[in-house]
Amino acid sequence: MPIVNAAQRRMSFTDLQHTPDDGRRYELYDGELRVIPSPIPKHQVVVENIRGLFRQYSEAHGGIGFISPIDIVFSEYDVVQPDVVFFLQSRRNLIDFNVAIRHRPDIVVEVLSPSTSGHDRTKKMQMFARFKVPEYWIADPGLGCLEVHAFERGGYRERQSASGEETVAPPILAPFTFNVSQAFRLP
Repeated sequence: MPIVNAAQRRMSFTDLQHTPDDGRRYELYDGELRVIPSPIPKHQVVVENIRGLFRQYSEAHGGIGFISPIDIVFSEYDVVQPDVVFFLQSRRNLIDFNVAIRHRPDIVVEVLSPSTSGHDRTKKMQMFARFKVPEYWIADPGLGCLEVHAFERGGYRERQSASGEETVAPPILAPFTFNVSQAFRLP
């Protein structure tokens, strides 16, 4: 008798919204559910620092940023909670403050943790490229390094990798620049 494997049903954003709140954060990758581990304090400090940099940019040029937990619904089966997202002023009107965000951000930032580093550099990066997010930043608190990846010709190309006292010049935010140490400064 042949062995029959039961097909696992893809989970949708609608399913996710109807899941009882258990305090965990979840993401969907083509309908596959993934639990997101809680971050450590250093991770959260870096998230807040980057949020502050976006706030600085917004005061001069407009735009709006959000920190996780916030769902970015790329499709009914592709839902992520990036650490930080930013929308330029020209696309701010896409945000409806009363519903989940269903538009790609202009910038997505992931702050690496030991438990998410590989995933953030592979599966998540591939998803952001598939939905054509213009810039993907990867912040590594362990190395004090910030990478800026720009979406070009169907994929990401590293435009800059900065650490220490180097200046970061994100293409999409030109002429805005900042010192990378601002992203990693601990209180």
